[in-house]
Amino acid sequence: MHFHDDSLFPENQEKLVIQAAPYGPEWLPGDADDLPLTMDEHVQAAVDCYNAGATVLHIHVRELDGKGSKRLSMFNELIGRLREAVPDMVLQIGGSISFAPEGEGSEAKWLDFDSRHMLADLDPKPDQVTIAINTSQMNIVEIMTDDDLEGTSIAKPDYYKAYRDMYLEAGPDFYLEHLKRLGESGIQPHFQLATLAQLETVERLIRSGVYTGPLVLNYVAIGGGFAGRHPADLIEFVRRVPDGAVLTIESSMRAVAPMNAIGIALGVHVRVGNEDNLWRRKGERMSSVEQVEQMVQISEALGRDIATGAEARKIYRIGETFASTDETLAQLGMVPNRRPGQRGFMLRDA
Repeated sequence: MHFHDDSLFPENQEKLVIQAAPYGPEWLPGDADDLPLTMDEHVQAAVDCYNAGATVLHIHVRELDGKGSKRLSMFNELIGRLREAVPDMVLQIGGSISFAPEGEGSEAKWLDFDSRHMLADLDPKPDQVTIAINTSQMNIVEIMTDDDLEGTSIAKPDYYKAYRDMYLEAGPDFYLEHLKRLGESGIQPHFQLATLAQLETVERLIRSGVYTGPLVLNYVAIGGGFAGRHPADLIEFVRRVPDGAVLTIESSMRAVAPMNAIGIALGVHVRVGNEDNLWRRKGERMSSVEQVEQMVQISEALGRDIATGAEARKIYRIGETFASTDETLAQLGMVPNRRPGQRGFMLRDA
């Protein structure tokens, strides 16, 4: 992204889109006071986050026994109810579905390819499904502290080990087919990226014509195979993202607020919720709604406006696709592909 002298002026920045992730699939009931259990509680969590200022909802579903649901019928039911309860929210399904272990001593793992592909067949369909690019370690506890996990199920040795040893498989066999199915269903992929190598893979997908749509992505700074919390890495990722992309910052635990504060100041977007964080400060719990409210307060203190649901849909370019590779590159603010025999650095077409 290119920064002009006036790019940090809030009146020149896009209005802030706040993603809320209030369904905490890695946690069990009792780990947080605001974990939804019943379907009514799932819907109310969305309503509360929307009323607080969130306009994008990251969705997982929990069964009544407290474990993450893998039943697509549950997702269908929830999406249908959310369309009525929060019609202006962008509904985003978490592509991992449920990575939580079934019990102590079992693995924490993402579902197989066929199960994840079935998210393209949800009815009613969501606006987005998140998609990981390239297989990597996903040790979500690597940069969590004992204080972060105090009083939670993940503090138990068996659960801790399950999350320490987790990885996600997202190689070409997965993402090529998944992008195809999402496109055929008219669902926008929301790229979950952590490294420049992953960003470069997405750029190759765009330049080769495999993907021809808006580039909407999260910078995932959760450690353990994903990005860490070094501000310089965050700044470099922001710098490398194409000008026409929509970028959201995602971090974990007590780093969420400071990382997001940087993102708000830079003019990009933020994600909060109990899936990412349980704490305001050391020893002080914080609900998903309170985290949304905190982002609103920080943004307003800087003079940056908060997007409405309709404005978030426009910023995300929900429902849009492009006719060709050249159009996609132009819409995303990327220089065109090199033509045969062309030398030197590429310039945008006049």
